Amino acid sequence: MSSSVLKHQVHSPKKEKTRSITYRLPVKLVEAIENEAMNHNISHNVMARQILEKYIEWDRFANKIGMIPVPKKILDMLGIEMSATEINEIINVIKPVIKDTVLFIKGKYDLKRCIETLEDYMRASGMKSDHRIEGELHHFIIQHDLGSNWSIFTEQLLQEIFKEFLPDSKMKCQTTESTVIASIGLGSDFSEHEY
Repeated sequence: MSSSVLKHQVHSPKKEKTRSITYRLPVKLVEAIENEAMNHNISHNVMARQILEKYIEWDRFANKIGMIPVPKKILDMLGIEMSATEINEIINVIKPVIKDTVLFIKGKYDLKRCIETLEDYMRASGMKSDHRIEGELHHFIIQHDLGSNWSIFTEQLLQEIFKEFLPDSKMKCQTTESTVIASIGLGSDFSEHEY
């Protein structure tokens, strides 16, 4: 990467207004939240906020769009045997599912909402991702830890998504068995959270 300034895309670009509220919850639930917060070295208020944000951003839609949790080990095992043809077939099946999901969750289908929905999915799935901006260039970093075939799948899926919205743009990728870095010029003012 060049010596230009590297920025991270922020998920909450503006200071949000807050409001204090009180809920009456079972003691066992409160204790579990407090213990989990302590284990993550955060306040129970932050833990409760994270739980509620995850529900609002993803979980409330998951059943409605037909999402089911799948153990990571199963995906890992399936990925080992995937051929290039099967990866292409899966991408052809998943593209309309992504469009339907974005339309349902965000109310419109465009590049910004598509990227934001994929980021929401990765957060809800526990995948590590980051969006870095270097001048006009945007780097989307996804760490899936599922093997090289899933890296190929991720790269091809991102190629298809960007090609749909920006047919003349070129995306470059760097991949390992666990990580994909997709780089594409979107402009220094592009933010998937502002639409």
